[in-house]
Amino acid sequence: MGLFEMTGTVLRNLMRGPATRRYPAVPARTGPLTRGHVTFDPATCRSCGLCSRRCPCEAIRLEKEAKVWEIDRMRCIACGDCVEGCPFGSLTMEREYFPPVVEHVVERHTITYVKPEKKPKPEEESTGA
Repeated sequence: MGLFEMTGTVLRNLMRGPATRRYPAVPARTGPLTRGHVTFDPATCRSCGLCSRRCPCEAIRLEKEAKVWEIDRMRCIACGDCVEGCPFGSLTMEREYFPPVVEHVVERHTITYVKPEKKPKPEEESTGA
């Protein structure tokens, strides 16, 4: 009986075609929970460094003095820990996959966040009697 079951399985697989997609020629399927790649908004980053500390594969590096944020795309595993740890919303997870690359890719961004000036406190009026 085992031989007949195996023969049936082999014939079914031959008729259906390959079980995998030929990415990038055939786009991958995406769903609402798909984690594609991390994107960075330099205008909202405040150089706290939580993203680089939360990254389990050390793909994110932050140089606070130079105000440079960089991500090594070959090391990033798209786990989303950096996105969850960012308190300012500078990192987001896009659903589209990063295009395949042949060479080593390190993206560098210059942080452009400017700390807003504090409003002067209104002087308290002294109440004279």
